[in-house]
Amino acid sequence: MTVRAFILIAVFAALATTPLHAQRGGGARGAPAPPTPKADPAIDITGTWTAVITEDWNLRMVTPKKGDYTRVPMTPAARKIADAWDPSKDEAGGEQCRGYGAPSVMRLPGRLRISWQDDQTLKMELEAGNQTRLFHFAAAPPTSEPAWQGQSAAQWQYTVNPPRTGELKVVTNRLRAGYLRKNGVPYSANTTMTEFYHRMTAPNGDIWLTVVAEITDPENLREPFVQRTHFKRLAPNATFEPEACEAR
Repeated sequence: MTVRAFILIAVFAALATTPLHAQRGGGARGAPAPPTPKADPAIDITGTWTAVITEDWNLRMVTPKKGDYTRVPMTPAARKIADAWDPSKDEAGGEQCRGYGAPSVMRLPGRLRISWQDDQTLKMELEAGNQTRLFHFAAAPPTSEPAWQGQSAAQWQYTVNPPRTGELKVVTNRLRAGYLRKNGVPYSANTTMTEFYHRMTAPNGDIWLTVVAEITDPENLREPFVQRTHFKRLAPNATFEPEACEAR
């Protein structure tokens, strides 16, 4: 065997035992890190937005009257709870924010402000009830107790065909039991809310955000409760004035 033949055999043997990704110059050490959710958003939803209430005005601009459960697919148990609603008891017990949890606060009038808390977390601040929601693209930190805004897992959903865009999907659970509407329509701690955020630019240049929410609650809803809510983007210098929770 010649020296050249020996060298060729040694080279082929080395290639046969080398992982394919290493042969191509890849590997964990050489591969670039994937972009963060902040660096590669499907849509830009940051900024200050105001609720545009063109539907359900009488259910959203004022607290509905006791017994007004329009279009909510309530179970008999939920109706019994709602029929016993007494805002004075909520005030006495320090429970004025029961109507400001994640399943209901998005339907209240007012403004919301969205910004990036870090590369993996969107922060939504709401004037209504001075509430704050956090949308975690990475694993959310563990929580010891259910909260009004619960725990929200977020992900970008991109379109397949150009131009590249998409939507934001947010799934919220670990909620503290509260009201779907401020007049006592209940949701339980077993509630899950799935939201889809869509951005659109109108012909006149206005930027709109539509949020479609599906709320499921095995205790209080006979079927998923779906709501569509609209917001319009305001100028960067728009005022933002949080308000305290009110039971009435």
